[in-house]
Formats: sequence, structure tokens, C-alpha cells
Amino acid sequence: MADKLPTASSASPVYSEGSIRVLKGLEPVKQRPGMYTRTDNPLHIIQEVLDNSADEALAGYGRKIKVTLHTDHSVSVEDDGRGIPFGLHPEEKAPVVELVFTRLHAGGKFDKGKGGAYSFSGGLHGVGVSVTNALSRRLEVTSYREGQVARLVFSGGDVIEPLQLRKAGEADANEAGDSPRDRKSGTTVRAWPDAKYFESAALPMAELTHLLRSKAVLMPGVTVTLTVEKTKETQTWAYKGGLRDYLMQTLTADPVIPMFEGEGFADASHDSFAEGEGASWCVAFTEDGQPVRESYVNLIPTSAGGTHESGLRDGLFNAVKSFIELHSLLPKGVKLLPEDVFARASYVLSAKVLDPQFQGQIKERLNSRDAVRLVSSFVRPTLELWLNQHVDYGKKLAELAIKAAQTRQKAGQKVEKRKGSGVAVLPGKLTDCESRDLANNEVFLVEGDSAGGSAKMGRDKESQAILPLRGKVLNTWEVDRDRLFANTEIHDIAVAIGVDPHGPNDTPDLSGLRYGKVCILSDADVDGSHIQVLLLTLFFRHFPKLIEAGNVYVARPPLFRVDAPARGKKPASKVYALDEGELTAILDKLRKDGVRENAWGISRFKGLGEMSAEQLWETTLNPDTRRLLPVQLGNLDFLQTESLITKLMGKGEAAARRELMELHGDAVEIDI
Repeated sequence: MADKLPTASSASPVYSEGSIRVLKGLEPVKQRPGMYTRTDNPLHIIQEVLDNSADEALAGYGRKIKVTLHTDHSVSVEDDGRGIPFGLHPEEKAPVVELVFTRLHAGGKFDKGKGGAYSFSGGLHGVGVSVTNALSRRLEVTSYREGQVARLVFSGGDVIEPLQLRKAGEADANEAGDSPRDRKSGTTVRAWPDAKYFESAALPMAELTHLLRSKAVLMPGVTVTLTVEKTKETQTWAYKGGLRDYLMQTLTADPVIPMFEGEGFADASHDSFAEGEGASWCVAFTEDGQPVRESYVNLIPTSAGGTHESGLRDGLFNAVKSFIELHSLLPKGVKLLPEDVFARASYVLSAKVLDPQFQGQIKERLNSRDAVRLVSSFVRPTLELWLNQHVDYGKKLAELAIKAAQTRQKAGQKVEKRKGSGVAVLPGKLTDCESRDLANNEVFLVEGDSAGGSAKMGRDKESQAILPLRGKVLNTWEVDRDRLFANTEIHDIAVAIGVDPHGPNDTPDLSGLRYGKVCILSDADVDGSHIQVLLLTLFFRHFPKLIEAGNVYVARPPLFRVDAPARGKKPASKVYALDEGELTAILDKLRKDGVRENAWGISRFKGLGEMSAEQLWETTLNPDTRRLLPVQLGNLDFLQTESLITKLMGKGEAAARRELMELHGDAVEIDI
């Protein structure tokens, strides 16, 4: 047998123990900078330094932040905070300031709760300024603290001038200006971004000034200054009026009613949120003009929004809806949706979240599920009270929302009329939604009747329909289109979505489409994956235009639930994990929070049917907190995808499948 084993040719590269390379220190950042920051220009690595200065001001230390663009293309950020500590770290035996700039996952923001240096901060990953350091050809740090001045210089992330200490007020040959002007405390970081890591080495001035202005807005009383040495221009921002001043200056149209401004933060006795968590906001409703929408979490700009914005929308909608119901203002036949209230809203929202979870390292979107409830719970009662104190303004706002709802419904009815009268009878097991608005409604194809029951109880009946499927769906890869309807499940799916089966080159009539999103919802196990593949095969083979138009989605239910005990300021909570990787990350986070090993409880969902209606809503159905993946062609084009699916699903392709398994079997992680 031994002589039959395949042998590597002499030209093949050797794969052995020595082939495995461990990236140390900041090497991973230099190898793959795009994983850690935006690489179109160096603005984000400068923002990491700026965020640290802003976190100092947010924590109540420091009133000034000064940014200078030097003629040698370096950028310096100066603050009057506490100064980065420069004593030796008790475990690492190196100056703390050096660790902050040279180690990934070293920072002062993991230490949350009582006694932590930062209760609220945007920094969470601890990779911030170390990334700035790795991608700069030179970086100088000067820390003023406790009557001493520490200076350290790096190049490409490596120390080139070790820590030097002097007393404040003593002359320093390395620094310009007379030293007696030394601040009592604070940090100055000057960085020379390395152009080889960025598409453009120039900083986008419009984005930079917007970022600095927003920091000043969100921290009333803090002065932010930008100096450009080349032109000798200096701009200063300081807003005493905070969010209202900023929104008034940014709006392009006059508000219909006075601005709705407010804030709410949890106190020590709050039963759901930690002390200090909450939000401040300013909302303006206009009839025309481009809406202004900006949101921040712990001063970090969240350009892609997230769960805090969902909380604002939820709070505004429920308050307006409650006012309309109280005063019986809704005309017969009109259904109000959150978008009707939110469509004409301009806002600036600044949330404080104790332990924010962001999407991606550049933190452009907030993913923390609790933030929806956090923001909504403060916005709704405040707006309800304000509307009922100013009934005339409340009626004007109600009028604006009702008008938006009527316009939306009219647009939906136009599509309805084109449908013709010969519509097939909808399947009996379909639990339909009330809305006919394609932009909002969705149908879930759910595995099994028990899961279907939970989904029916947990769904939003206004916009979510449920179609339970019994058992495994037929493999339709080699089924003729004319014979498809012989199968009851497939007949029901086609009738429910309102589109006839078609081929890739056909021009099907999509005017009968009844749902904007068709979502596949199956268990997070092997059987669930099989059902998912069978349904994707059906859509790719017989409904390809739905995939092309972006109407098909896959819902991702979690596999685990972690019951975390109360820790510090955080109350006991339930956290969901999609897979083993997320579970490990959650447990690591709990350990960092000081939770004793195994003080948490881990439940594994065998299937959707095990989830209560409330759990299914929270994890899989709620648009604000679920994970929904759009189905689209990947790196392969249509014909290559077709050829691959033929190998996977074709009846006479057992040999090709075996070859695929032999080649790639070790790369598949199967949860059995």
C-alpha cells in the first residue's frame, strides 16, 4: 500500500513545522493594515489618538484638545488630560506608555466598572494607538504627569529612543519653545503616517474638520483647535449650547415644530442599566431638505448608525403613535409605521454605553442589543410628555407622519391594482402580515411546525409573515419546471411569494411579489444547514431573478445563550452567540470583566422550536438586533456557480462530490 501513496514532487514547497509563522508584536497590523483601520487615507489612525484625548475629557479631565498639521506632513494631538502613566507595568515590567503604543490589546478601557480609569469610552478593542504607531514611520509621545515629563520615540512601531524622564520646567533639547510653559498634565502625540500603507497620504480636510467640530459639540465646555502650519490658519470650536446649536447650524430647512431636545441617564438604582448609561439627543422635523443624521457612542462617530439609532426611532415612533391614539387623529384605513415618523427627522444623537460592541475595528456601527431599549426608554416618555404639554405642535407632527403614511400606502396600492384577479389561493398554513408595503414586509420560511408556532407568536404581525415547512424540501436541481408544483411545499412557497418559477434568461413578472424580503430560517445545526442548501438550490435554479434583485436572505439564529451574572455596574444579562467562536469571545470578555470561571450559565439551542417567542424575536426576527445575510453571487459568476452547485446537488455527481470532500473536507467545521 505504501508505494501507492502520492508523493510530493521535488518542485513542491515543503510544508512542515517550520512553515508556520507566528506574527509578533505589531507585525499583524503591518501585514494586513486593512483589518485594523481604513487604508484610503491616514485620518482614522489620527482619529485613534484624538479619541484617547476625547475619552480623557469625557471622563471629566481636560478641557482643551489641540490638533496641528505640520509642514513636514506630521500631525500632533495635544490634550490637558491626566497624561499617560509612564511607570513600570506591575506584570510586564516595561513602561506603561510603551505598552500602550506597542502592544495590541493593551489599554485602560478594559478595566470597566468601579475603580476603572474609563467608565465610558469609545476604545474597547485596545488596538487603537498601537495601530497608529505601527503604520507611522515616526511617532513621538510626550506625557506630562505628577511634575514629570516623559518622552518616547518610535519608528514603525519599534522604540528608537527609549523613555527619557525630566522634571517639568527643565530644558529639553528635543522640544522647541521654552520649557517653563510645560503643562501640569496632559499628553502630546506627534505622528508621521507612513505613506506606503495608504492609497493617499493626504488627510481629507472636510472630514477632519467635521470630526473635530463634532467632538466640540458632544463635549460642551471643551475647546477643540485645528492649526495648519502651512497656511498659518487656526480654527476653534467650542459649543456651549451643545447639540441644539450644532443641529441648527447644519439644517438646510426650517423645522415644522420646535426642536425636541433632551437627555436621560440611568442612576445607581436603575434595574436594567448601569449608572451613567443613556443618551442625549436633539431632533428636528422638516417637510423638505436633506435630513441631517449623526450619531455617536461615547464620542465615537457611528457613520453606519446601529442599535442606538434604532432605539431613537423606536422611542420617537411609539411616543407619536401614543399621542395620535390618545387624540384619535388617525384616519380610518391608515396604518402608521416607524418610517413614517422617522422619514422627516433630522437628529444628533450621543449615546453613552458602558460596554459598547461595534461592528469592525473602525467602529462605524453599534451592535449592542441593549442599546435599542436603553435609548428608547429615555426618548419615549420625554417626547410623550412634551407632545402632551404642547398639543398644537403634537398635532402638526402627527399630521406630518400621517401624510407620510398615506403617501406610502398609495404607492403600495398602485402595485396592487396591476396584479389582476386570477391570484391563486394563499396556502392555509401561511400566517400573513397586514402590510402590503414591499419596502417593509418579509416572509420567513421556517423549518418545522414547532418553530413556526414560536415565530408566529414572536413576530411583528404588521410586516412579518410566517410559512412553516414540514420536513426536508425536495432537491429541485434536476426537477423540470413543469413538475415543480407536484410538490406541495414548493407550490406553497411559490404562491406565498407571488412569483412564478423562471429561468436565468426569462423575464418573469415580478409585479406580483408579495414580500420585499424572503428569509430562510432554519436551525443552527447540520439538518438546518441542509434545509438551507435545499431552499437556496430552489431559488437559484427556479427563482434566480429574486436573488439577482436582492430579495432572498438567510436568517442566522444563535446556537448558544450565555447567562452572565451581574458584574460591576453591569446587571445580569443574557448574551447570544452564533457559533463556538462568538461563544469563546463572550466568555473571554466576561473573564476580563472579572467574572469568576463558570459563574455563567451556557445553554445550547438544539433548534428553533426550543426558543420561546420572545427569544426568537430578540435574536432572529427583530430588525434592530437580528443577523440577516443577503444572498448574492460570490466571487464566481452565474455559470461557475451553476457548475459548482451541479457538483453538490446533481444526482449523477457522487464522484465529483467525493473528490470535493477529499480536497476540502478538512476545512469544514461540522457541528454534529
